[in-house]
Amino acid sequence: MLTQLLKPEIKSLIQEKQFAVLKEVIQEWPPADVAELIVELDESERVLIFRLLNRELAADVFEYLDVDTQLELIKSMGKEETAAILNEMDPDDRTALFEEIPAQALQQLLALLTSEEKKIAITLLGYPENSIGRLMTPDYLAIKADWTVQEVLNYIRQVGKSKETLNVIFVIDEKGKLLGQIDIRDILLSPPEQKISELYDENITPLNVFDDQEKAVSVLQKYDAVALPVVDNNGVLLGIVTVDDIMDVAQEETTEDIQKQAAVQVLEVPYSEVSIFNMIKKRAGWLSLLFIGEMFTASAMAIFEEEIARAVVLALFVPLIISSGGNSGSQASTLIVRAMALGEITLKDWFKVMRRELLTGLSLGIILGLIGFVRIVLWQEATHLYGEHWLSVAITVFFSLIGVVMWGTLIGSMLPFILRRLGFDPATSSAPFVATLVDVTGLLIYFSIAIEILKGKLL
Repeated sequence: MLTQLLKPEIKSLIQEKQFAVLKEVIQEWPPADVAELIVELDESERVLIFRLLNRELAADVFEYLDVDTQLELIKSMGKEETAAILNEMDPDDRTALFEEIPAQALQQLLALLTSEEKKIAITLLGYPENSIGRLMTPDYLAIKADWTVQEVLNYIRQVGKSKETLNVIFVIDEKGKLLGQIDIRDILLSPPEQKISELYDENITPLNVFDDQEKAVSVLQKYDAVALPVVDNNGVLLGIVTVDDIMDVAQEETTEDIQKQAAVQVLEVPYSEVSIFNMIKKRAGWLSLLFIGEMFTASAMAIFEEEIARAVVLALFVPLIISSGGNSGSQASTLIVRAMALGEITLKDWFKVMRRELLTGLSLGIILGLIGFVRIVLWQEATHLYGEHWLSVAITVFFSLIGVVMWGTLIGSMLPFILRRLGFDPATSSAPFVATLVDVTGLLIYFSIAIEILKGKLL
């Protein structure tokens, strides 16, 4: 909001070459606002604004920028400027940048780091992609259990400025193994001579450095922490993951799930930056597969071609029947996928979910069936559209809706479990996929019920 209001004034200062005034103004802004301004400016103006920042602010602003803008600025800067920024960046943010650049360019940037920062960067890049190791930072506060509160305060004053967070401090033993954690509030409110061993909390849930990043999201949500410790297989503290990094992962994972549920391959870049060719490529595969699936709907109708010819009125309710089944299946699928993502249900809960969804599907089917029945009665009274056997048609629609909605709900709720069991992402049981599957089977249910009820009447 601030950048939108002041953007015309900033552009005016740039055009008038009032760089001293411009520098004085921007230095007072929060890094996030400066980053937002840089993204909204033209390329030449971005470089100009960035070079007006002092080294510390420039590093903070650089971390808020997207990777494409970061790379654009790096190309415009000299080696000394780039080296200063990279060495000043938080290790986790720097790793996120290094992940996105080609190997040759990565080697050139690594060469600009100090020996200590280069060692940290190579270590973090050595962990598997999408692992906690890639997300963590080694800039944390660790203290010993036998220290006093005063010793901890002295240590914080000495090294705290370079650490990612001071809100939570981790306690380790002589071998570096994690023992527990203590909030800075407890440090500040305790007597200077009190031992840390009397204060720290042993009930913590560390992340393993090889865990998937999604686990950090679920653990953070469960324990409402500002930072989570990361350990190796021996329990040695290696780093921490902070809430801002975890929120970024949560946003990425949620975006991916939504795209998969819409039957779209995951977009690696923002929507506005995807080329038309890549957009078609991302969407054509699933769309073609769904189209082929819908062809089976036509095949299913062909099976009952004779029945449709003898009772054309049945065709009037095909969209009503199959859309109800598809909608109920999509509802169930979306709810189950989200519950799985939040850790509310696991594979072992499949029977409980199936029983619950069958009862829900039955109830929803009865509700929709009654609405369909009343609709036929009212239209028959007003138009006499459905002929002398209208009551049998209404009963057919009633029971068909119950069957199709129950079936759709069952398919939608069980498909995520099947995919998870097979090792696939449950999010790929997208709403369009479930709807297509239920369309085909829904027709079979509808016409099978119609044959039984209308036999000897219309059929």
